[in-house]
Amino acid sequence: MSRDHVQPAERPTTEGATGVSEGSAEAPYLELLARDASVEAYEQPVLLARAEGQPADRIAALERAKLVALRVRSELEGRRRREAELSALFETAHDLAGLRDLDAVLQAIVQRARSLLGTDIAYLSLNDPARGDTYMRVTEGSVSARFQQLRLGMGEGLGGLVAQTARPYVTDDYFQDGRFQHTLTIDAGVRDEGLVAILGVPLMLGPHVIGVLFAADRRARVFEREQIALLGSFAALAAAAIDTANLLTETRAALAGLEHANEIIRDRSAVIERASDVHDRLAELVLRGGGVHDVAAAVSQVLDGTVEFTEAGTAPAESLEASRAEGHAVRHGGDWIAAVTAGGELLGALVLRGHPGLDPVDQRTLERAAMVTSLLLLARRSASEAEQRVRGELLDDLLDARDRDPRLLRERAARLHADLEATHVVLATRLDGPAADADEEAAARRRLWSAASHLAATRQGLAAARDGGTVLLLPLAAGDTATDVARRTARHLGTAVHQPVTVGASAPVTDLATHPDTVAAAYAEGRRCLDALHLLGRDGDGAAAEDFGFLGLLLAGERDIGGFVDRTIGPVVAYDARRGTELLRTLDAYFACGLSPARTKDALHVHVNTVAQRLERVGRLLGEDWQSPARALEIQLALRLHRLAAPVRH
Repeated sequence: MSRDHVQPAERPTTEGATGVSEGSAEAPYLELLARDASVEAYEQPVLLARAEGQPADRIAALERAKLVALRVRSELEGRRRREAELSALFETAHDLAGLRDLDAVLQAIVQRARSLLGTDIAYLSLNDPARGDTYMRVTEGSVSARFQQLRLGMGEGLGGLVAQTARPYVTDDYFQDGRFQHTLTIDAGVRDEGLVAILGVPLMLGPHVIGVLFAADRRARVFEREQIALLGSFAALAAAAIDTANLLTETRAALAGLEHANEIIRDRSAVIERASDVHDRLAELVLRGGGVHDVAAAVSQVLDGTVEFTEAGTAPAESLEASRAEGHAVRHGGDWIAAVTAGGELLGALVLRGHPGLDPVDQRTLERAAMVTSLLLLARRSASEAEQRVRGELLDDLLDARDRDPRLLRERAARLHADLEATHVVLATRLDGPAADADEEAAARRRLWSAASHLAATRQGLAAARDGGTVLLLPLAAGDTATDVARRTARHLGTAVHQPVTVGASAPVTDLATHPDTVAAAYAEGRRCLDALHLLGRDGDGAAAEDFGFLGLLLAGERDIGGFVDRTIGPVVAYDARRGTELLRTLDAYFACGLSPARTKDALHVHVNTVAQRLERVGRLLGEDWQSPARALEIQLALRLHRLAAPVRH
């Protein structure tokens, strides 16, 4: 019952609303109750009646009325106290419901507990599982810094006893109480704060004690059962607040984790989408026949960098070997290197330039591109080998003259982009470098075959392995000679296989589809030139029959006498024909007279100066070395052949 509900004792009528007259024994006490007077004021009506000498029955009635009034006052005081307690608990619960700041809620709980219990100080400690002790979390009314910073070991002090037993404990005189473990640290803090009477109740979450709520006085005091229960109620609310805050913290952490996970998922989704884009691009490249450089260009766009395909010999050896061994792209300075391998064979590398910070998924993209590159290289190699076999089979047929159907030969050649109607040169090639053993020699022959096949494919010709070497059928370009083709081929193949390659060429051949047997004859001529080069010590060189002078007549498949005469003394023959001179007749006489100008002038019946002038002209036409033994022999043979070929004069 609140004070507003107590009716005043003064009434203008003889009998008030309560039915109690002004002269009754209860009247003064009702007035005291209405005024919420102190306990001492309730003695005044009895003392006044005795002083006035009122009858004993009147005094006895006042004594009885006093006792009833004191009980009513006590009941009213208890109700007001419980109302204040309930109001404080309600406000605390309201704070808890709108929890935003845990420290603010705990501070409010400690303040209200101190106020309602009327203690000098109230404080709250929490357990620290990580350190295995308990610490002061909130204090209200404390004046000692040491006390506010106390940390208590589990089981120490009054709080340790509460935490250990999960029951409230109260001491009227802390330093005289032997029920709990005293320590120098705790006792020093309590002494600094001047505490004597302490009440502690546990903060419980389920069966677990998470801390202790205290109320304490700096004088001896007995805490009533209702006060212990009230502090327990505050402790329950504090535990709920801590639990709610922990749940909120966990929820916020979970939400933050979910947000982070969502960011990761978004990032991964973007990465997966990019990887899918790479997959689609690479698949499209493979399907439309793209090459390794197309793959590098596509990956460059996706990774926003420069990706290049390099041969195995040009990539950093250590990083390339590490990538090959691990099967992953490896970092090399500011670059990334992914080995391109197939079946243990190192085919090259994809190099990502200037991109040191590479996402793991992008790294996987580079590795996938390296795998696609190896597949393209293998496919290209397989196609090349198949084409090489087909080219070799066609040339074998031409050499062996097994298939003489011109139409079929032309169709087969057309599928290989070769034109059998064009003028060709047949080339016989052979390795001339020393080989350590049979395995090395076989490997060298395979390299020669591969290089010759590649050359034939790029020159729209044919190649086949034969007689320990290779044979090529290459078209003769305008302005080229068989010698030019032979020497160029020797240089190209020697560079490709890293050792000398000797090449013998035939004279130009034509109309191969109609006359395929000419290929075999031309190959035999090329073989003879090859042997001649070896005998002359010209290993690693290339030549045709026309390069061997009169020996070429023996090497050539068809005796090109006119060609030999023209190459040897053609300028002199032409000069005589234009000028009507007799340089040929003078040459004949000069050789017949043993290279003596004096005898030559007698044979020709001319002056010796005329002979000298004619021989000087011959030197200008044939070259200064025309009288060397080898040139002189070729010139004499050409003179005789010219004479035999000349028409008989009548």
